[in-house]
Amino acid sequence: MPERTPYIAANWKMHKTLAAAAGFVDALLPRIATTAADVVLCPPFLALAEVVERSRGAAVRVGAQNMHEEPAGAFTGEVSAEMLVEIEVDAVILGHSERRRLFGETDEALARKVPAALAAGLEPILCVGETEEAREAGQTEVVLERQLQADLAALDPAGIGRVVLAYEPIWAIGTGRTASPDQAQAAIAFLRHSLEGLGAPAQEVRILYGGSVTPGNAAELMAQPDVDGALVGGASLDPGDFAAIVQAA
Repeated sequence: MPERTPYIAANWKMHKTLAAAAGFVDALLPRIATTAADVVLCPPFLALAEVVERSRGAAVRVGAQNMHEEPAGAFTGEVSAEMLVEIEVDAVILGHSERRRLFGETDEALARKVPAALAAGLEPILCVGETEEAREAGQTEVVLERQLQADLAALDPAGIGRVVLAYEPIWAIGTGRTASPDQAQAAIAFLRHSLEGLGAPAQEVRILYGGSVTPGNAAELMAQPDVDGALVGGASLDPGDFAAIVQAA
């Protein structure tokens, strides 16, 4: 079985000015200088270039929080993969539940965005996850299977192998509620099994857990055999907290 390098991503959402972003990076880098994990910071669009510059030469990569699938066009307010690559962004979060719920992002759109990201040289961090209602109805696996098949529909198995997945139960995002280690492991193991069904190199794909990850629960979550890291929201806004999560990987 391949050894999967831990992957810790920070989703700052709509937080941090340029000055705050620069201060965060300066405070974080000394704290994680010896980490063997892949660390990705995902600031708002306006701070991307600043974080790229501040992180240059360090063991930190930079990701965007969204992108449009077209390379250019009349899409007011959007940013293309080529624009991100131009400023040396490495990765992009796609399909976060807030994008799906608040901004109407569909599986059909994601089926175009994921291959567009890969074609441009970006690493997609594709988010999937169920609502509380779906979990209570015993539909977690049905939802995850549907999202996975729809969002990856345009990729061949090799392409799927280049995607990072993030399991984010919607009921745990920003609520302070966290999936138990057993719940996270069960869902992520199911996703890995589903990747096998798609013919992808499932044992090579890194699958993260996201949803109220903190320094207090990160180690136990990431100790699960199929949990390869974390997509961190609120706790990624403090350099000390985020460094502690990185060190727990």
